[in-house]
Amino acid sequence: MSSLSEVLLAEIAAGADEWVSLLQAFVRIPTPNPPGDTRAGTALLANFLAARGLEHALIAPIPEMPNLVAQFSAPRPGRHLVLNGHIDVFPAGDADRWKHKDPWSGTIEAGRLYGRGVADMKCGTTASLITYALLHRHRARLTGKLSLTCVSEEETGGRWGAGYLFAHHPEYVRGDCCLNGEPSSAHTVRWGEKLPLWLAFTIKTRGAHGAYIHMSESASLIALDLMERLEAVTQLVPTPAPEIARNLADPIVRAALDRSMGPGAADLLQQVTLNIGVVEGGLKTNMIPSSCRVEADIRIPFGLSKAEVMACIHNILRDFPQVSVAEESVESETHANWCDPEGEMLHLIQRHAEQVAGIRPVPIATLALTDARWWRNAGIPAYIYGCAPEGMASHDESVSIEEFLNVLRVHALSAAAYLGGA
Repeated sequence: MSSLSEVLLAEIAAGADEWVSLLQAFVRIPTPNPPGDTRAGTALLANFLAARGLEHALIAPIPEMPNLVAQFSAPRPGRHLVLNGHIDVFPAGDADRWKHKDPWSGTIEAGRLYGRGVADMKCGTTASLITYALLHRHRARLTGKLSLTCVSEEETGGRWGAGYLFAHHPEYVRGDCCLNGEPSSAHTVRWGEKLPLWLAFTIKTRGAHGAYIHMSESASLIALDLMERLEAVTQLVPTPAPEIARNLADPIVRAALDRSMGPGAADLLQQVTLNIGVVEGGLKTNMIPSSCRVEADIRIPFGLSKAEVMACIHNILRDFPQVSVAEESVESETHANWCDPEGEMLHLIQRHAEQVAGIRPVPIATLALTDARWWRNAGIPAYIYGCAPEGMASHDESVSIEEFLNVLRVHALSAAAYLGGA
């Protein structure tokens, strides 16, 4: 009898056209967040399962943002693996900047599939869906339990997606490990991510006529001074755990970080970063602004707490009595999230990626936020392996079709191996 890995690879090859068509159809359904309506996209995934007689459920705390879940148990006891992906994607932006003048075209050209969200993360979510269906077909050769969670609202924090499942439907998410298909590129597999801290600063002054600058402070000028002073948070020095410090110092890891996220990423991963995303103030040119709002995105590295960063900020605000601050992060955690950089699933992903793509991905952490944090913060290892983030959050987002099929192969083989597939 052929090994399960041989069977899965043959079935993936035989169904390649179907899998690509499924991804193409998924991309052609707009699911931008905001506004976050994923009903049509979720229906496509649900129909795929229904056509194969696979039981599933929709959990929708917000009707227009349903979460698709499914689960099966193998005949023998064992571990519980969770497959996770999201359905919502970034807004498309200016269609005229897209090569094909339609961000939702799903056009295939020169071996690449184009469309908003194909990399982040309809490629990975489709791989999870197909992996679930393939392993269900061969469940008699597995042990334990497999869950599929295709969630909404990831792009705006996950409170009504993965977060809601953890709070209200733990049977689908509280497994022994999570495999996620967010963009990573064939060269990396990801085990952790920095903690986002989103803050809104509000500056209030009396205000006055623009010619009477002696009558009031300018809220906008105070904001300018504040923004410069906030750079102090970037000088805080983290002290990561030894296993993380070893990984971050590894020259191979540093090179992979810079390759997958751009030159300088390896340094930024170990630093507090500050981005002033929004500045709003003033009513009219000849009026001294009486209010200004500054929104900041701070990313906290491993080995530094939110409390330490906030202490630095409150120290700065002692010099700004006109300023109040409110946290707008949706996260309740206090530190960057991570799991074992040498975990079992990570090694399975490396082994199978090398087998099917000829590339052994390097274990790295990432700069951005993903739903994998819900698992890591619950003490459950979660690893990310997906396609390259080509055009992600920009125009002409695309994935290589061969890379998509390799992501599917790696997910299917790694999930089967984790569940004792023979």
